[in-house]
Amino acid sequence: MTDAATGQPIGYASVAVLDAAGAPVSGGVGGRDGQFALPGVPPGTYTVRVSFLGYQDLVRPGVVVPAGGGPVALGALPLVAAAQKLGEVTVTARQVLVEERVDRTVYHAENDPTTRGGDATDVLRRVPLLSVDLDGNVSLRGSQNIKVLINNKPSTIMANSVADGLRQLPADQIKAVEVITSPSAKYDAEGTGGIINIVTKTNTLRGGQLALDGSGGTRSGTLNLNGGYRTGRMGFALGGFGRAGYNTPGSFTNDQLTTNPATGQQTRTTQAAATRQNQLFGRYTLGWDYDLDARNSLAASVTYGTRNATSYQDALATTAAAVAAPGAPATSVRNVQTTDDSGTVDASLSYTHAYATPQRELSALALLSRNNRTYAFNNDTFAASDATQTGTAGNDNRSSNQELTAQVDYQTPTGTNQLLEVGAKEIRRTVRSDYRYYGQLTNSQADNSFQYDQNVAAGYVAYTVGLPQGFTLKPGLRYEYTAIAADYGQGPGGEISDYGVLVPSVNVLRKLGNGNVLKLAYNRRLQRPSLQFLNPNVQAANPLVQTQGNPLLGPERTNNYELGYSTLLKETNLSFTTFARNTTGSIQSVRTPLGDASYPGAVRVTYANVGWEDAYGGSAFANLDVGTKLSLNGGVDAYYAVLRNNVPDPRYAARNAGLVVSGRLYGSYALPRHWGLQVFGFYRGQQVQLQGYQSNFAVYSMSVKHDFAAKKGSLGFGAENFFSPRNTVRTEISGPLLTQSSRNVQHLTSFKVYFSYRIGQLTAEPRAHKSVQNNDLKLDENGGGSQGSGAAPAATRPRARGPVPAAPAAPGAPGKRP
Repeated sequence: MTDAATGQPIGYASVAVLDAAGAPVSGGVGGRDGQFALPGVPPGTYTVRVSFLGYQDLVRPGVVVPAGGGPVALGALPLVAAAQKLGEVTVTARQVLVEERVDRTVYHAENDPTTRGGDATDVLRRVPLLSVDLDGNVSLRGSQNIKVLINNKPSTIMANSVADGLRQLPADQIKAVEVITSPSAKYDAEGTGGIINIVTKTNTLRGGQLALDGSGGTRSGTLNLNGGYRTGRMGFALGGFGRAGYNTPGSFTNDQLTTNPATGQQTRTTQAAATRQNQLFGRYTLGWDYDLDARNSLAASVTYGTRNATSYQDALATTAAAVAAPGAPATSVRNVQTTDDSGTVDASLSYTHAYATPQRELSALALLSRNNRTYAFNNDTFAASDATQTGTAGNDNRSSNQELTAQVDYQTPTGTNQLLEVGAKEIRRTVRSDYRYYGQLTNSQADNSFQYDQNVAAGYVAYTVGLPQGFTLKPGLRYEYTAIAADYGQGPGGEISDYGVLVPSVNVLRKLGNGNVLKLAYNRRLQRPSLQFLNPNVQAANPLVQTQGNPLLGPERTNNYELGYSTLLKETNLSFTTFARNTTGSIQSVRTPLGDASYPGAVRVTYANVGWEDAYGGSAFANLDVGTKLSLNGGVDAYYAVLRNNVPDPRYAARNAGLVVSGRLYGSYALPRHWGLQVFGFYRGQQVQLQGYQSNFAVYSMSVKHDFAAKKGSLGFGAENFFSPRNTVRTEISGPLLTQSSRNVQHLTSFKVYFSYRIGQLTAEPRAHKSVQNNDLKLDENGGGSQGSGAAPAATRPRARGPVPAAPAAPGAPGKRP
């Protein structure tokens, strides 16, 4: 099918084959290249009708299918544009919120208005299988070893902290969230818990559009401007986003008992402080794509993101006293200020060549991502029982994380309902950390630098085949070799070994009768440590708990097993999933009493590959539509975790186990005169940790929205946690050398007003896209650190091709996306 005026292919047009009585015999939808194939039409004479929005129907009568079979060449099918003025249309169909696919669960965020005025953290709390704590740390089935992609592309925005990266993505620009629990071999081997791909809204239509939206409230405010323009072979997309967080007071208390392993002396320390924080984020994007000719296309994008965050502990009072020993306790009062600023640039370029054979495609993609970060803390001790301890102490840590990625992918059908995918990839990563200390910290810490070079070379093969009785099978195999070099600056280092890993995966899907779906999956994954775990810089904003990375860490290795089932009972969609996960060489915290007379009772936290983790659990999700106005969605996730660190020394050995349950509920009701009501609630039960637990918490919200100007604009009002002005999270740790009890109080009640308005005229032109994926690096389990912007808009258009005669059936949809 082609445009009669321009000769360009028209993708995704509807094709119907009608008999002499006008009854449909066969039909389908053309590909993005304008081609289509309709196998299985019995011999006879038929009429072929082609339809597409914005064009007159094309009717081709007298098409003869011979008795001997064989392809029928229809020749060119030009469609003539038709402008029509449509009357008012009332849409009563529900937009799906959660969708199950062969290797992922897709949450269509654009169909959920309760996240408006928020950020990606608010969206992910609504996604089945995910849990997000009050600090924004994301876990998938209890594991924080996940990789977050933006439009299938990595960004150093997530390199140190997923929590901080998510706060820079506006909820209003998120189209969907894909939770990939069973990644195929086409994905990097990283992310032992799985992969989260955030799909943003992009200009997939012809014409121009400009949208403005924002929000203001008691805790935060946002302002977004996004637009796009497409004409002929070229398209542009741009966006700007700003978010400010303010007026977020809280409090912090800590009580711990440490035992010196050398002397057995015990010290009890207590701390208390008022807390507050200010945050400012920005994200600016520009995308471009261009069709060189009917089979070749280019796409490029660039994004810049910035983050400025400052947190305070006001009048942090510390008391330390030796247990069963004479003497007055040591006391101090200090103000602590921590700043975390960063800037990120992501630049990508892609080239795609489409062959005449449907689904045969070659693509080359490249990505440069760099984050520059400055982390600093300042302790100003203005009162102390020992006068020599007053004064300032601090740390400045400038770091950079640069990733250069090149990737080549090739896919081709090998038979009916079969698709072969092969590819190769190279990631060159350079991490550098320069740090210096001042004030009293210079007595125990030396300025230094650290550089970590990591090269990952990978190749993969994946195969998708459609089998009889509704089965789809997708096995794959990937090999990655990692070479590492480290420069420790001044001081001794250690040898870091290179390593290779073979990663198999298999996904099986069975479509049963009445629309039920059964899926089974296995994959082996690994998790490399990120800078947060490697950086030897001592972070001691709170001198009682000092953290230091370990450059000698190796990767974790995990086996994942999954079984899922989805069905439809009258008006209710139901999905059930069970899983089992085993991790060896888990990177876990090692807490040791510091034994420094200047900091009595202080603990040094570092990391080691000493862990063994098992998790067994499942989830259930239900979607119920009551009439055309009320929609309810809810789900429950539960798993039983077993954690142990396998340390032979009984003073440091630890083991813990327990059940963790979380759930979410979302509801919407359509009111008269374009008004709507939405409610949302999320609960996470007590979290199991290696040496203790973290208490449960709940968040909830309610909002109303009014659409106006033919739904080009909207105005809404929302409230969050309005019955519980503060939320207290307790953390308890217990061991032979350390017991600790801490409380963090956050004020979560907020009220907000949000608005949006768009201008522009668009026509339909669906487009697909490909992009680079780096799914690696274990991230900070505590959510520390920050990165810059998100990724740029997807910018690869479909490859247009001229019409060809009808041919035997090409492979189906399975395998088109990793």
